[in-house]
Amino acid sequence: MSSCSGCSSSKEFTPGKEIKASPKKNIQDEMINCTLDKIRHKLFIMSGKGGVGKSSVTVNTAAALAAKGYKVGILDVDIHGPSIPGLLGVKDSGLESDRGGLLNPAKVNDNLYVVSMDSLLKDKDTAVLWRGPKKTAAIRQFVSDVNWGELDFLLIDSPPGTGDEHMTVLKTIPDATSVVITTPQEVSLADVRKAVNFLQYAKANVLGVVENMSGLACPHCGEEIELFKKGGGKELAEKYGLEFLGGIPLDPATVVAADRGVPVVMLEEDTAAKRGFLNLADNIVKALNCSLESVSSTHS
Repeated sequence: MSSCSGCSSSKEFTPGKEIKASPKKNIQDEMINCTLDKIRHKLFIMSGKGGVGKSSVTVNTAAALAAKGYKVGILDVDIHGPSIPGLLGVKDSGLESDRGGLLNPAKVNDNLYVVSMDSLLKDKDTAVLWRGPKKTAAIRQFVSDVNWGELDFLLIDSPPGTGDEHMTVLKTIPDATSVVITTPQEVSLADVRKAVNFLQYAKANVLGVVENMSGLACPHCGEEIELFKKGGGKELAEKYGLEFLGGIPLDPATVVAADRGVPVVMLEEDTAAKRGFLNLADNIVKALNCSLESVSSTHS
């Protein structure tokens, strides 16, 4: 992965030490812009609450896109509860710097790379006790000080809610397109509606809604069981005039794969969840292409 030749490199990132905002903020802004210019699509994966499987959706969607030949990066901005490296089986205790002083993201395979706070902690059980300014500075450095190279997709996995991390991502990456994850239950939909309102207030681009845990795929007969009901995500998307990108069923294979540190998409066997994520990846690509065509026709 090549670094930006037109930008000066910054100091190596050290958690808790080199985390203060650079006094030459304009230089960091230039480095951020230089990095983002080489990434075609930035997908901001978010939800209104925890427990909806957002990180699992991020990892498997990224793996599905990578399996289709796209160059994909995952930026885990869940500072306090990073789980992406574990779901991908990334065991590195640190990220190596290149000759220009930038960090190289951890490599999962030839098409998939990841950066997470978890990879920067020597002790994985260490709690990160940071407030807003430090989290903001860290996220900016995850973009400016990492040699992402040329990517087709950068998926940004966020913590639950609508806090500092979300506002920082939308400000730092203003052309990011949001994908909202929900489950069919009303308790999840209520929080997701708040997340959609937040995105609308922030004037963010919203690509669509994904319904995770959309029915249960029986491991014995393969039939679908409406364990938590289904369809709530699609109804929410229709209410807000958003695209419904698809539903991912509950599948025991997903749990087994996650414990092994392998995305279910990367398993050889065919499963309901694997089919769901591959279909979701296709729908995302299609929705992005339609969005670009719409913008192009508007300004032509």
